[in-house]
Amino acid sequence: MHISESTILRMLANKDTQRQAFTIIVQQYSRQLYCTVRRMVLVHDDADDVIQNTFLKAWKSLPDFEGKSKISTWLYRIAVNEALDFLRKKNAYSVVSGDEKELLGVYSRLLADEYFDGDQAEAKLHAAISQLPDVQRTVFQMKYFEEMKYSEISKILGTSQGALKASYHLAVKKISEFLKKERIE
Repeated sequence: MHISESTILRMLANKDTQRQAFTIIVQQYSRQLYCTVRRMVLVHDDADDVIQNTFLKAWKSLPDFEGKSKISTWLYRIAVNEALDFLRKKNAYSVVSGDEKELLGVYSRLLADEYFDGDQAEAKLHAAISQLPDVQRTVFQMKYFEEMKYSEISKILGTSQGALKASYHLAVKKISEFLKKERIE
């Protein structure tokens, strides 16, 4: 059962129902956040860790949430930042160097992950996405996989819609070039 945002906000404002409201938030948003984070970090166990950190951070910052943005926007912002921090710590951006060995590592990790249900073409697509700079990667994933509108991505990332469109266009171009080079298109 889906609880409306206005009901959740009322529950959050009341100390007696705050914990219950947060449980509802976790239930309603964890799956979609997981999908976004999973596409960013690629591996199921890593995505689970990032989602757990996301909800911990959300719980701790709950008193600061004023309800000026949608709950989903607030959570996406936390989740995307947590995923980017996780990737920085894991030095996942070293793939950008174009080193084939590292790119092959992304591809191999995906195919070895028991929760990955894609084929080799999808694994190569994710390998191509992983070589993008973080902003382009994030924008591409939110637009392409999550089918978010630029206005929503803009609120989550705090970037202008024009800059997001440019990032998406560049990401598509780089992915296309990568796949042409890999002869998968």
